[in-house]
Amino acid sequence: MSSLETLAESVLLPGFAGTSAPDWLRRRLGAGLGGVILFGRNVVDDEQVARLTAQLRAERDGVVVGIDEEGGDVTRLDAATGSFVPGPLALGAADDPELTAAVATAIGERLAACGITVNLAPCGDLALSPEDPVIGVRAFGSDPVKASPHVAAYVTGLQKYGIAACVKHFPGHGAATEDSHLALPVLPRTEDELRATELVPFAAAIRAGVRSIMTGHLVIRAWGDEPATLNRKALTEVLRGELGFTGTVITDALEMGAVSGAYRRHDGLGDAAVRSLAAGADALCLGGAAFDADVLDRITEVVVAAVKSGRLPLERLAEASARTAALGEAPTFARVGPVDHRIGLEAARRALRIRGNPRLDGPPLVVDVWEEPTIAAGPVPRGLGPHLSELVPGTHVLNVSGADVAEVLEAAQGFRSVVVVTREGHRNPRVRALLAALGESAANLIRVETGVPGPDDEGDRIDTFSGSYVSLRAVAESLAA
Repeated sequence: MSSLETLAESVLLPGFAGTSAPDWLRRRLGAGLGGVILFGRNVVDDEQVARLTAQLRAERDGVVVGIDEEGGDVTRLDAATGSFVPGPLALGAADDPELTAAVATAIGERLAACGITVNLAPCGDLALSPEDPVIGVRAFGSDPVKASPHVAAYVTGLQKYGIAACVKHFPGHGAATEDSHLALPVLPRTEDELRATELVPFAAAIRAGVRSIMTGHLVIRAWGDEPATLNRKALTEVLRGELGFTGTVITDALEMGAVSGAYRRHDGLGDAAVRSLAAGADALCLGGAAFDADVLDRITEVVVAAVKSGRLPLERLAEASARTAALGEAPTFARVGPVDHRIGLEAARRALRIRGNPRLDGPPLVVDVWEEPTIAAGPVPRGLGPHLSELVPGTHVLNVSGADVAEVLEAAQGFRSVVVVTREGHRNPRVRALLAALGESAANLIRVETGVPGPDDEGDRIDTFSGSYVSLRAVAESLAA
């Protein structure tokens, strides 16, 4: 491999399949591949992840190992059980930046023990649109003034153990009404609106010393027709020039629909790689899908050709390589032990918002309403039933998909208390119909909302702002008390 090919590969962060590194990946890492992004498919438990990262690092010092461990809905280490800490919206509801910093420190300590070098978190996005399909509880809130101290606190806490934080998705996904995994969102925002709202948390993160920022596949018409990931105005003029960011810019996954769909031209991912590098991005995330050597070969070829043709300056590629390498320093903290739920439970308890007087009248029927997870979160287990069954003998659990009203009403017969667990149920007509029917038939209906609460939610209910393991545990404790 030529020195130019090595330089081109040094900015690539692909995903892969399996819980150990395939031979082709180990060879590429040894030859200079920048690093990898880990997903739930790569995780069994913390001990296995620590062995995996040691295996990767054995090929070359300085390998970047990234992961999405936001807490709450988006977790990779706890993909089989649900997160050990509540998510950002729950932390925003608790409204204690010191608590947010403590939760982030717990995440950073655990990631360091697993050998991770960069966490693709937190979200600096704001929850600005009720139609936003992908951020929701991943944001610390909708008010930039209130959310920004939590973004900064998360960055400070996470980076305590040497893990690089990566605030995402610049310039802010919260006003979008489309999922960039599938399509290309166009934000209906002016530059002045962005400066007054979306950019505020990112500026706070930069002041807190965040080491990396992830781009969003979002179009701002005032900046042109290219999404921020491919947009020089966004990355070089605004992020670096106006906001003064000097760290590493990581792209959101280039194979996502917003880029590989609307913006795939010529040589596909290779073309997107060149355009993002030219715009000012440094590390290129290719992690959503499990790539193989042939795909990396083609991307590398296109980047090398762009340098040779003058389309991508060699100096820009070298700069991106150096900034990517800065995220590869292995953390020195090495203890791997049992997951400690104490700080997560404390935060989850403090985040609960109890409306009315939700109290059990005998063993309940728990109706866990299953909703299709977002692509970002994936199929992480959720459910109050197992927790309440443990604490209240005689609890009956019904897991439903599609909220079959007749099935639930039949199951509810004989129970004085019915607990319905929803996720943004106000957005689902079938869930609203179920709640209305139960409200007429159940003597004691308790609603548990794990997403962003709706504007018209009424009655006895508990809002968790998170579907994490600890958030549901906190609800069970409250109801069983």
